[in-house]
Amino acid sequence: MRRRRVGGSGLEVSQIGLGTMTWGADTDVDGAAAQLATFVDAGGTLVETADGYGDGAAQATLGEVLTSAVPRDDLVIAGRATLPGGPLGDGAARGALLAALDATLARIGIDHLDLWQLPGFDADVPLEETLSAVQVAVMAGKARYCGLVAPKGWQLATVAERGRALGSITVPVSAQVEYSLLARDVEAELLPAAQHHGVGLMAWAPLGRGVLTGKYADGTPADSRAASPTLAPYVEARRNERSARIVQAVLTAADGLGTSPLSVALAWVRDRPGVAAAVVGARDAAQLSASLAAESVVLPAEIRSALDDVSAPA
Repeated sequence: MRRRRVGGSGLEVSQIGLGTMTWGADTDVDGAAAQLATFVDAGGTLVETADGYGDGAAQATLGEVLTSAVPRDDLVIAGRATLPGGPLGDGAARGALLAALDATLARIGIDHLDLWQLPGFDADVPLEETLSAVQVAVMAGKARYCGLVAPKGWQLATVAERGRALGSITVPVSAQVEYSLLARDVEAELLPAAQHHGVGLMAWAPLGRGVLTGKYADGTPADSRAASPTLAPYVEARRNERSARIVQAVLTAADGLGTSPLSVALAWVRDRPGVAAAVVGARDAAQLSASLAAESVVLPAEIRSALDDVSAPA
């Protein structure tokens, strides 16, 4: 699998990342170990996790499989911080963030995150205080780089400019955002800001929350996320008439190329300007292998143009 620099930084990641949102819940330890081994065997390095996934269960599962599946040094671990609350403060307060980072490292059983992704913006906490948490974490060796989660364009620009004034280690190198043929809102403001400030996009849900695979074209499969009481709202938000037109275009492209709709949708996101990596989740190792097969797919210019047109935001 090819690797890319994250924005203008020296950090390199595989252009397809492995998400762990279902680990510790729908995916048990054995299943997670099989996924991780499959991913690394294919050349993958970027593993994304968050303390909010299963209230820490995903990170605990990652910690268990690190001792049996692959060496920690073979991975770039990106940990996403939620907005914690407690006696040290709420949101992006320095004490709360650093306490949450320590808890993340303890759950996974590692001494540092390669990429620490913070909440995009907290209007109730001075930005300099939040950025000082990054300074402390990097200087203490607990984080190598920092990024933001779902910032708006002006927020990313503000953090980048304030960060430069405080020192280069506080400048974000990544922005984790939802990006797919069904969700292109980031192109209006965030993507131009990210490219201007040398920030790489980590695209999550590149398959449109599973809708772009075509599995929902004729209904809701019993074993799909849309059939799950907890995940159904997550998927249903991407099922509408506009989505149906885009899915049909993806199916047509896949048929013409002799590949899967999944590969078409993933290749489209992976090769968009400014994208450092597309992060995919999977139910099991077999499903993950289907996503990794997209590595060899390159969309012809005419197909890419057709998909651009049919999915263009209003």
